[in-house]
Amino acid sequence: MITVRDVESTLYNWAPSGLAASWDNVGLLVGAPDREVKKILTTLDITESVVDEAVQTGADLIVAHHPVMNCTWHPVQTLRTDDRQGRILTGLVENHISAICMHTNLDAADGGVNDALAEKLGLLRTEYLTDEKIGRVGTLKCQIPLVEFTRFVVKSLGCNGLRYTDCGRPVHRVAVGGGACGEYIAQAIALGCDTFVTSDLRYHDFLDTKELNLIDAGHFPTEQVIVPELCRRLDIKIFVDTDADIRILRRIRRDVNKRQRTLESVMEQYMATVKPMHEAYVEPSKKYADIIIPEGGHNLVTLEMLENRIRHHIDA
Repeated sequence: MITVRDVESTLYNWAPSGLAASWDNVGLLVGAPDREVKKILTTLDITESVVDEAVQTGADLIVAHHPVMNCTWHPVQTLRTDDRQGRILTGLVENHISAICMHTNLDAADGGVNDALAEKLGLLRTEYLTDEKIGRVGTLKCQIPLVEFTRFVVKSLGCNGLRYTDCGRPVHRVAVGGGACGEYIAQAIALGCDTFVTSDLRYHDFLDTKELNLIDAGHFPTEQVIVPELCRRLDIKIFVDTDADIRILRRIRRDVNKRQRTLESVMEQYMATVKPMHEAYVEPSKKYADIIIPEGGHNLVTLEMLENRIRHHIDA
């Protein structure tokens, strides 16, 4: 039997807790360590829709990058269902879904977020950007103009757009920092970089930096690159292929009946954000799947195949 503790131990072997920043909150944050795990859902963030997906697909465990509680931006003082964070945590507990979060330790780990980002952008001969192993520095195969490189970043990371400033230098030696790494601009300059790709840069970062090109490619695109690697590390990669009509009907039923939202507001949100985000980030992940399951939990043939595969893995 594979337990939550077994999965946490496997992830810590890759990204030890000692690599995490002092303010961070990593590891098993919700759930019982000895609970059996049969299905894992991987994600960048644990949101209400992710919890709903875990429930619908029968996942026992969610492995995420960003902590779901008790870090700088998610202090938990109360647990209330009229609060978004409270609904996420109660949804996990009520449905017996555990949550493991690997954050700054996975940023720093070899093969983690920043290595995945550097590889995605074609960097060679990489080294650490900081002494804490946050960020990476490497070189492109050849020097290219900045505008050409920005187009490559958008295509490689699936950005909806990006912000950048041109210091007048072509791109060759590049620093990358998944997520918010604007505080490391000085290190990128000291290591002789001409370009720094990161996210969440401030107005004055762009205004005051004259020595290198700054590219803000967005928090999600610069860290989403780790999700395929999480899937690979957790062995079987499964994509539950649910018809679009069923997805929208489930959302309407939940938001109108349980959250007292109007049908118009649900449809507006779906068309404006949910559908585009699904097409941009969820649907493309299908190509990383070992198994694609149509009809979800109603597909008994596939479920039996999965059960036999997991049993073989446990008995091996």
